[in-house]
Amino acid sequence: MPDFSFPFDNSYARDLPGFAVPWQPATVPAPRLLHFNPGLARELGLPLAEATPDQLAALFSGNALPEGASPIAQAYAGHQFGQFSPQLGDGRALLLGEVIDGQGRRRDIAFKGSGRTPFSRSGDGKAAVGPMLREVLTGEAMHALGIPSTRALAVVATGEPVRRQRPLPGAVLTRVADSHLRVGTFQFFAAHAGPAQVRQLADYTIARHYPELAGAENGYLELLRAVAERQAALVARWMAVGFIHGVMNTDNMSLAGETIDYGPCAFMEAYDPGAVFSSIDRQGRYAYDQQADIAAWNLARFAETLLPLIDADTERAVARATAIIEAFPARYQEHWQAALKAKLGLPDSGAEAEALGADWLVLLQAQSVDFTLAWRYLGEAAEGREERLRTLFADGAALAAWLQRWRRQCTAADGEGSNAGVAGAARAAAMARHNPWLIPRNHQVEAALDAAEQGDLAPFHHLLGALAEPCREQPRHADLAEPAPREFMRTFQTFCGT
Repeated sequence: MPDFSFPFDNSYARDLPGFAVPWQPATVPAPRLLHFNPGLARELGLPLAEATPDQLAALFSGNALPEGASPIAQAYAGHQFGQFSPQLGDGRALLLGEVIDGQGRRRDIAFKGSGRTPFSRSGDGKAAVGPMLREVLTGEAMHALGIPSTRALAVVATGEPVRRQRPLPGAVLTRVADSHLRVGTFQFFAAHAGPAQVRQLADYTIARHYPELAGAENGYLELLRAVAERQAALVARWMAVGFIHGVMNTDNMSLAGETIDYGPCAFMEAYDPGAVFSSIDRQGRYAYDQQADIAAWNLARFAETLLPLIDADTERAVARATAIIEAFPARYQEHWQAALKAKLGLPDSGAEAEALGADWLVLLQAQSVDFTLAWRYLGEAAEGREERLRTLFADGAALAAWLQRWRRQCTAADGEGSNAGVAGAARAAAMARHNPWLIPRNHQVEAALDAAEQGDLAPFHHLLGALAEPCREQPRHADLAEPAPREFMRTFQTFCGT
C-alpha cells in the first residue's frame, strides 16, 4: 500500500503525558468504504487525492494507519443522566492525531468503533453501520446549517457483525473535531489525580481553544466564562433549528463549543417544547426545552473541577464560579432572542419582537404545526405569499391575528417611506438564510439507514447531497422536505448506538 503520510502534530499526547493510553485499533476482516468526504480531506491537508476506495478503506478501518499516527485512548469521566461515573473514557474510540488545517485550526482525527480499549468496561468497542451513518448525516447537516459540529471524514464497513439486540453490520467512523476535550475530561482528572493535573489540562485547553485568555488575571475563571459563552451560543442555535441532542451527559459537552457525540439525536417535527425521542431518556431530562438548563448544570460540574485553580479560598472560588453559572440563563436568552428575531425577520427589534416570537411558538404548539416549515413559509409571507403557510394551520383566524401584529412590526422596523415590496423581498431573503427548507427528517434518515444496512447506499447519498444546501429550496428533493407521517412520529424513538 502507498505511504499516506498525514501532517500530524500531536499536541495532546506530547504536552499531556499520562493523560491517555497509547493503543492500537483492531484490524477488521473485510474493510469496504461506505463514505468519504474529499472536501474535508483537502481542508485538513491530507494527501488522499489519488487514493483508491480500497486504500481509503484500509486506512480508515485501522488496518493500515497513516505515517505519524500515534493512536491514544483518552480518559474521561462524566455524569450520565445525573449519575457520576468516575471512569468512562474512549471505550471504542482512538485519537489518531492532530493536524493543522488550511485555516490554521488544530483538528483532531479520531476513530469511533475501532475496538476495545482499556476504557471499554464491558463493551465490545465496536460500532454499527446505521449509527455511524446517522452521525454523518446529522453532523453534515449541522455543519451546513452553520452550527459548530464535529464532522465525519469517512465510514468503513468492517465485514463483521456487531451484537446488539440483533446482529448488525459493523463499521468504523473517522471523526474530525476541534478537539475531544470534554467537561468529563476535567472530571476524570479532578477525581483521580488532583489540582496539578487539572491545571495542566486547563492550561492546555486555554492554549488550544482560548489563547486570548493567556495572561488574564484569573485565566481559569475566565476559561469557565468563555466555555459558558460558547455553550450558550451553541444551544441557542440548536433550539433555533429544532435540534434535540438526546444525551447531554457531561462527557458529551465539548469545551471547544461544538456539537459532539451524535447518538439518540433527532430534529423536532411538530413543535413540542417537551419533545423527547431518545429511548434511554425516560424522564425527559434532555428534552428539547431542557437543553439550556442542562447546559448550565453541566457547566456547574465543570466549575467544580476548576475551584482550586480559581481561588485558594474555597468560599471565594465558589462565589466567583457561581456568578458565572447564574449568569448563564441570561446569556443564553440573549443568543436565543437574537436567533428568534432573525428568524422573524426582525433582527433589530425590541420587546415587541420578543413577544411576537413567544406567541408564535405558542401558536405552533397549540396547532401541532411543523416547526421547520412554519418558519420557512413565514418568510414567504414577508412577500405577501401566505398560501403555503395557511395550509399548516387548522385555525386560520389565530394565524391571521398573529400575522397582523407581525406585519405591523415589520412596517415599523422598515421605517416611514420605505418601499413595501423591496423591504418584503429583502426580509424574505434574510429569513430564508435563518429558516432552513430542509432538515434531516427522521423518517428519511431511518429509511436511508435501513437501506444502508441492507447494502443499498443510494438513499443515504441522496439525502446527504440534499442536506448540503439546507436553506435553498430544491424542487427535485421536495419529498425530503415533507414532514414525517403522524403515525411514524407517534412511536418514533432514537437509540444511542452503543
